[in-house]
Amino acid sequence: MTKTKFTREEALAFHLEPTPGKFEIKASVPMTTQRDLSLAYSPGVAVPCEEIAANPELAYDYTNKGNLVAVISNGTAVLGLGNLGALGGKPVMEGKAVLFKRFADVNSIDIELDTEDPEEFIKAVRLMGPTFGGINLEDIKAPECFIIEQTLKEQMDIPVFHDDQHGTAVICAAGLINALHISGKKIEDVKIVLNGAGAAGIACIELLKSMGAKHENCITCDTKGVIYQGRIEGMNQWKSAHAIKTELRTLEEAMVGADVFLGVSAKGAVTPEMVASMNDNPVIFAMANPDPEITPEDAHAVRADAIVATGRSDYPNQVNNVLGFPYLFRGALDIHARAINDEMKIACAEALAELAREDVPDEVAVAYGRKLTFGRDYIIPTPFDPRLIHRIPPAVAKAGMDTGVARRPIIDMDGYSASLKSRMDPTASILRGLNARARNAQARMIFAEGDDPRVLRAAVTYQRQGLGKALVVGREDDVREKLEAAGLGDAVSEIEVVNARNSEHIETYSAFLYSRLQRKGFDQHDAFKLATRDRHVFASLMLQHGHGDGLVTGATRKSAHVLGLINHVFDADAEHGAVGVTALLHNGRIVLIADTLVHEWPDETDLANIAERAAGVARHMGLEPRVAFVSFSTFGYPVSERAQKMHVAPTILDQRGVDFEYEGEMTVDVALNPKAQENYPFQRLTGPANILVVPARHSASISTKLMQEMAGATVIGPILSGVDHSIQICSTGSTANDIVNMAILAACKVG
Repeated sequence: MTKTKFTREEALAFHLEPTPGKFEIKASVPMTTQRDLSLAYSPGVAVPCEEIAANPELAYDYTNKGNLVAVISNGTAVLGLGNLGALGGKPVMEGKAVLFKRFADVNSIDIELDTEDPEEFIKAVRLMGPTFGGINLEDIKAPECFIIEQTLKEQMDIPVFHDDQHGTAVICAAGLINALHISGKKIEDVKIVLNGAGAAGIACIELLKSMGAKHENCITCDTKGVIYQGRIEGMNQWKSAHAIKTELRTLEEAMVGADVFLGVSAKGAVTPEMVASMNDNPVIFAMANPDPEITPEDAHAVRADAIVATGRSDYPNQVNNVLGFPYLFRGALDIHARAINDEMKIACAEALAELAREDVPDEVAVAYGRKLTFGRDYIIPTPFDPRLIHRIPPAVAKAGMDTGVARRPIIDMDGYSASLKSRMDPTASILRGLNARARNAQARMIFAEGDDPRVLRAAVTYQRQGLGKALVVGREDDVREKLEAAGLGDAVSEIEVVNARNSEHIETYSAFLYSRLQRKGFDQHDAFKLATRDRHVFASLMLQHGHGDGLVTGATRKSAHVLGLINHVFDADAEHGAVGVTALLHNGRIVLIADTLVHEWPDETDLANIAERAAGVARHMGLEPRVAFVSFSTFGYPVSERAQKMHVAPTILDQRGVDFEYEGEMTVDVALNPKAQENYPFQRLTGPANILVVPARHSASISTKLMQEMAGATVIGPILSGVDHSIQICSTGSTANDIVNMAILAACKVG
C-alpha cells in the first residue's frame, strides 16, 4: 500500500480550516420561533427536568446522555509523543471524538483536565458523571491510568473504558483467536510472551487470561527482562500480578519455544534469531508504533510459517483500536449499560474474529486494494468493513444483557441490527470506494489551472495521497512562488509543471487542433496561438494525445466557457451525447441531478439519453440507479405543455428496455419522499429516487445552487459524461478539497 505523505503545514491547515478544530455542535430540534425557544428552554424545559428529578432513568429519554461519550485525558502519554500536557493533547482527543461519530454515530466531546494528580482527576471525572452515557479515558500514563480507571469504575454507574489498555487488548484478542484457529492451537495450551508491561501490555495479557490462557504459560517482560517471582527492581502491583516462577531472565530466553509473541514495546526489540527460536506457526503481534518490534519482512525471512500483525496500516493484519472502541460504546450505550465488563470485551473480540472468517464484501476489497480472504494475511477485519456497525454492537449489547449491566435490555435484536445499518452515512463508503479505485488506477492527472493556489494545493494533495502523478499546466516560476506562499515549497520538486514552452509535442498539438478547426474559421496561426496560450486547450490536447490520463479544470472560469474551449479538442457537446451530472451530498443522502452542464433545453429524447448517462454515473459511484423525471406536475396533473416532455421521456426508456428503475413525471417531493410515493401505488420506484432528471439546464443550476447555499449540501460536479476521455469540470467556487474530489472522479473514469 502507498504511504501517505503530508507536511507540517498541511497538517496545521487541516486543523485550521474551514474553522479551527475538528467538529462543531448543532441543535437537533427546531430553534426558529418564540414557541421553539420556549420549549427548548424556559418555561417548557421545566417539565422534563421535573420528570428526570423524580426518575433519573428518564435522562436517557429526554436528554442526549444516552448517546454522549466524554473523551477525557490529562495529556501525560499523548500518542508516541509523551507528556505534552492537557492542552497539547487536545487535538488527539478531538480526533478521538470524531472517530466515535464517524464509525458508530456516537456523539462525543473531548475534555482535557489540567492535573497529574490521580485523586484530582478521579474527582473531576466522577463529578461529571450525570452528563454522559460513558467515559473514554485516553493517553494517561501508567501506572496512574490503572488507579484512575479502577477507582472510577467502582465509583461511577456508567461505562468507564481506558482505550489505550482495553481497546488494544480487544483487537489483539480478536486477531489471536483467528491466528490460533489457523495454526490449530488452543489458547489454554500456548506459551505466550509479552514484551512491554505498560497499560496496553498488561490489559492484553489480563484479557487473554480471562479467555483461558494459563497464568504459568504467560511470560511478561519489560525493559529489565522477565518479570519473575521475587524480582524487586522496577516492579509495581500490576506487574507483580503477572510474575511467574521461572529461571528465565531475558526476552531472548523467554522466546525459545514460544507460540505467541505480543509486543507493545519498542522498535527492534525482537531479533530474527528470537523468531527462529519460536515454536511452529509462531504468532507475532509486533504492535509498537510507529515502528514494530520486528517488521513482517524480517520475521517472514526466517519463518515463512509466521502469522504477523502490527499496528501499521501499510502491513496486513493491523491491530487498530478503531475496530473496537466505537462499537463497544455503541452496544453499551444502547442498553444504557452501567459498565463495560470483560464479557462484553470478549464478545467484541469474538464477533470481530468471526467477521474476519466470513466472505469479504467487494467494497472492502476495493477500499483495501486487493481481494481479502481469511488466512495468514487477513485475521482481523479492516476498519472499512461496512458490516462492523451492525455486527459488533449487538454482540456487545447481548453480553451486557446476559451479565446484568443493562438498564434497558434490547428486546428485538434483529430490529436493533437493522436500525444500526441505517445510522451510518452511505456517502462515506461511496467516497471511500472512489478513493480506493483512484489509488489503484494511479492516473496521471492534468490540472489545467496551475496559476490558482487552490488547484496547486489540490495537485499536491492528489500526489501525496498516493493517488497518482500530478501534471500542472503553468509557468514554473509562478507555480514555485505560489506553492511557497502556501507553505508547500518542498512540493515544487515533486509535481511536474508542463507548458507550451517546455513541451516537445507542441507542433503535434497545433497540427491536430488546426485539423479540427480549419473549417470553423481558424487558420494555422490561430490554431497555434490557441494551443500555446490557452491552458484549457493545451491541457485538453495533452489528454487527447495520451500525455495524461485525466483532466481537471474549471476552477477559474465559468463551466460553459471552459466547455466551449474543451470542445475545440473533443466532441463534448449535446449533439455527441455529452451530459453534465452533479452529485449533491446532504444529511447522509446522495442525489444526482442532470443535466447541469450541456443541454440548454432538452427534448424528450435528450431527456431519455440524459437519464441513461446519469444512470451510468450512478453505477460508477456505487449506486443502484433510481431515476425520477421531475417537474411541477405529477403523473399528468396539473396539465401543462411545459411538462409534456417529462411525461413522454419515460415512454422512450420503455421502448429501449433499459435495466434501471425510472418513473415520471413527478414533483421533487414525490421523487424523494417514500411517504409521498405511497399516494401513487402504481408508480414503479422501489424507494426514493437518487437521480433527478430536470426539464432544463437553468432549473438544474437553480436546484443545485439553492441546495448548496441554503442547505449546506456538498456539491460534486458537474461530472462530464459521454466523452471519450476522462474530463471533469469544477465550479469556480471549488475548494482545494473539491478539486481533489473531481480529480478522483476523473481517475476513476466516472462518466
